[in-house]
Amino acid sequence: MEDLVPFASRTYGLVFVLLLVSRGMDFLSTWVATPNLVLEGNPIAKRLGWKWGIPLNLALCFLFAFWPLPAIVISTTSVLVAARNFQSAWLMRSLGEQLYREWHVERVRETSVTLYLACLFGQTALTAGVGAAVIYFTNWEKDQVPLAIGLGIIAYALAVAFFTLLGIVRLRRAAKTEERKGVTASLQTKAASPGRD
Repeated sequence: MEDLVPFASRTYGLVFVLLLVSRGMDFLSTWVATPNLVLEGNPIAKRLGWKWGIPLNLALCFLFAFWPLPAIVISTTSVLVAARNFQSAWLMRSLGEQLYREWHVERVRETSVTLYLACLFGQTALTAGVGAAVIYFTNWEKDQVPLAIGLGIIAYALAVAFFTLLGIVRLRRAAKTEERKGVTASLQTKAASPGRD
């Protein structure tokens, strides 16, 4: 399973289809949730957009189909990301990307950072724990597919933690920038208004 497989072999074809379906579900769930990529958490995917993201992912599917172990890791992670996207996609689509973003930002701002991070850690640690258990109970010498699935689950948990923390950092920076602009505007207004003696 760790070796490369020949192009156009049965294994190559199966792994290629697995990658196409799993990456396709990730793209479909993202499109349903945020067709304009306003809510996309991955800055690289957001910068690539649909125009470059789709061909790049097709090329990656073609290349990783030669190497089944990482292909299964990628597929597992992609399917879990798609499932997470679909969980809230209906709400994102019904509210609209910008309104959902504003609503979500307000909820985060109204929540204690400690509570938010504790919940994020709980979610990702429990998910990674499932992946670790799959890896622990896998007989790697007989079958590496469960190992790859376990690694994919852990990769998903790490991706959720990383991109969520990245979003929080951006949110806090934006809030500080807005605060500074508000203070600057207030000072300019005071300076422009005539003083009282």
